[in-house]
Amino acid sequence: MRPLHNIFKTCESALSVIESTHCHIIKLGTIGDTYTANNLLGSYVKNRELQIALNLFNEIPQRDTVSWNSLIAGYVNNGILESAWAVLTRMKHCGFCFDGYTFGSILKGVASNDRLFAGQQVHTCMVKTGYEQNVYSGSALLDMYAKCGRVVDAHKCFDCMPDRNSVSWNALIAGYVETGDLFNSFGLFKSMHSEGVRLDDGTFSPLLTLFDSPDLYKLTMQFHCTIIKHGVSSDNAVFNATISAYSGCESIEDAKRVFDGASGEWDIVSWNAILAACLEHDKRALAFNLFSEMKILGFEPDIYTYTSMISSCFEEEIINQGQSLHALVIKRGVEHLTPISNSLMGMYNGSNGIHMEYAIRIFDKMEFKDHVSWNSMLTGLSQHGFSENALKLFQIMQSENVELDYYAFSAVLRSCADVATLQLGQQIHALALRSGFESNEFVTSNLIVMYSKCGTIEDARRSFETSYKHNSVTWNSIMFAYAQHGLGHVALYLFSQMERSKVKMDHITFVAVLTACSHIGLVEKGYTFLQNMESNYGIAPRMEHYACVIDLLGRAGRLEEAQNLVKSMPFQPDAMVWKTLLGACRLCGDVELATRVGNLLLESQPYEHCTYVLLCELYGHLKWWDEIAILKRTMKEKGVKKVPGWSWIEVGNQMHTFNAASHSHTRNQDIHQMLRKLTDNIADLENFYGLLG
Repeated sequence: MRPLHNIFKTCESALSVIESTHCHIIKLGTIGDTYTANNLLGSYVKNRELQIALNLFNEIPQRDTVSWNSLIAGYVNNGILESAWAVLTRMKHCGFCFDGYTFGSILKGVASNDRLFAGQQVHTCMVKTGYEQNVYSGSALLDMYAKCGRVVDAHKCFDCMPDRNSVSWNALIAGYVETGDLFNSFGLFKSMHSEGVRLDDGTFSPLLTLFDSPDLYKLTMQFHCTIIKHGVSSDNAVFNATISAYSGCESIEDAKRVFDGASGEWDIVSWNAILAACLEHDKRALAFNLFSEMKILGFEPDIYTYTSMISSCFEEEIINQGQSLHALVIKRGVEHLTPISNSLMGMYNGSNGIHMEYAIRIFDKMEFKDHVSWNSMLTGLSQHGFSENALKLFQIMQSENVELDYYAFSAVLRSCADVATLQLGQQIHALALRSGFESNEFVTSNLIVMYSKCGTIEDARRSFETSYKHNSVTWNSIMFAYAQHGLGHVALYLFSQMERSKVKMDHITFVAVLTACSHIGLVEKGYTFLQNMESNYGIAPRMEHYACVIDLLGRAGRLEEAQNLVKSMPFQPDAMVWKTLLGACRLCGDVELATRVGNLLLESQPYEHCTYVLLCELYGHLKWWDEIAILKRTMKEKGVKKVPGWSWIEVGNQMHTFNAASHSHTRNQDIHQMLRKLTDNIADLENFYGLLG
């Protein structure tokens, strides 16, 4: 008969054989032998049968340290730190001494769960028992401190170790890498190399994540050469990290070259790395070709593959590719997985609101919704004008105790702004204050917008003044608020304050500034801002900046200059610029230019209702009824409908919505009766003042 410890080695993966062996041991009466029982216990632990392992452990008459360590390691490796800690406590109470493996296992669990205080308690025990300088437990200790964000303490542990192995060095390097400390990370790497410690995949992989800028491209190449020299370039972890490093340095060509050079060594992580690199650098066609090749070669995409590919299809022109991916995940039977459902929702939310019904359908079918699911749906509804639905969804989130974060508060405040519901906005402001999110820059920004659109610019200013004002987000919002309230001079004063405070500006800052100039007719000042943006502030003018100045010139009646500005732009004008010029033509009454611009827009965007509306308004002023009839017939033929304008009014904390042609309100007759009464009163007043005058 083969020795029992050999049986354990060969049957660790077969639970039925282990149980059979267990029965055989009981029959032989050797279960009381500690060595045999420990082997059996280890087999159960490795097969994740922790309850059976615990029952067996409790039956071992003469436990030793190995018995305790096996059970602790089993709980740690299965992510059950509380149970591991309970066994550790029991071990101590039973009078057993901890050894290096005990400390190593429990510290691994502490590090994985980020329980610094528990790790410090273990550290105290190690100092008392003299295991702080043990290479195995000492390495685990410094790894724990590094993973808990205490890299200085990790370094102190490292300095106290008389003997260090590659695990010790790698753990400390990984700790510094996690903090983004390039200097100390590579300083340790050089010291490790000079002391003759073996460099392995655990050394190179973390360091490669630091190469995330084009400025580090040459250093990345040098480091890659070092990796090749040490013979670890074909290691999967290093190889995959090298692809990501070249991508981070914006060299997709080198990333692809590394990937192609390891043909036959690829795993799913390799494919995900190169796909992520392509998508990050807008090489979507290449990414989809690689995705097809990956499937042909027999690699099954995982959750990360699907979510990356689906998330890249948010633009309307490639939504069909996203729908193909949707069909594929249904075919593979993984559409129910929460991350994949979330990415599908995000894709449909991102396509100008046209496909929101698909996003809603996916959301409703989800078995498990995490906070990303709720936020994605809430943000999609808010961004695409489904404000009432967004407000209702927020109420459901509250009733179901969904964890609210700054994404949720930002989205619901944006919806409050869109429907100008001040009371509800104030209630959400109070909730954000209680939840500790009022100081978040995005929440503050949306508070400013909400109060501004509800007509209370003073409350918008108070929200701004109580914010941290460290970056441009809140400054931009308050400048837009004053500009849209016709207080452009205040907006420009805030811009000068922002400049003095040395807050970093962005392109949106100058949209706000140019909007302020447009609303108060500061033509020359606005034009000067456009000309000096790049030279004075390092921000190159974009399409939206030119559109603002075209609007500014149009409002001032300087249509020819607006037209010349369009011609002088360093890029081809987009639909936004043409629409702005068309609006300027309507203001200035230039029918000939308006017709030319309108025809351009109708060719490029035949289903956009705004162009038809602007042209109809212009032709209406001139009483060109035939032209209006032609436009309306074209709209009908193409199925283009004018989006109706809605009005909201809040009465008794309840929202009521109206549009000009709607009779759907439950109190429609009462409303129209009151309107007739008001109209009669106005007529009586007009007659009265007519008699006086």
